[in-house]
Amino acid sequence: MSFLTDLTLDDRGLPEPTPEIAQERRIAIFDLLEENSFEIIKEGAPDGPYKLTLGINDRRLVFDISATNDAPVAQFLISLSPLRQVIKDYFQIVESYFKAVSTLPPAQIEAIDMGRRGIHNEGAEQLRERLSGKIEIDEQTARRLFTLICALHFRG
Repeated sequence: MSFLTDLTLDDRGLPEPTPEIAQERRIAIFDLLEENSFEIIKEGAPDGPYKLTLGINDRRLVFDISATNDAPVAQFLISLSPLRQVIKDYFQIVESYFKAVSTLPPAQIEAIDMGRRGIHNEGAEQLRERLSGKIEIDEQTARRLFTLICALHFRG
């Protein structure tokens, strides 16, 4: 099975992340590199492991994939339009969650967190669908990549 050994976020030209977003990035990258499944579905593509640079260019999500020796393997551009609403919903509920942590009782925080996880799962599934036929990833890898896509999509 193929997997990622390195992941870089290409955030050139994007606003500085908030401390919360920066922490989400670090956790998602660490967790992703600890355990992931990432297989390129392209004839002639070498088996992994791979390095991934994830970025946004011209409203498209860019997956730049290379071998561990930095030889280019593939590049995929995915429109962000189909993910836009779920990303927006995710940011709204994350903002509610961060506000709730300091003011609401645990039961309400838990309810907001359940909603956040549901939207996160929805975004991960949409990502898997968008990558279908290009890259095959498991559910946990999709969740962590969705977190990173949201972190890149963050506009300050």
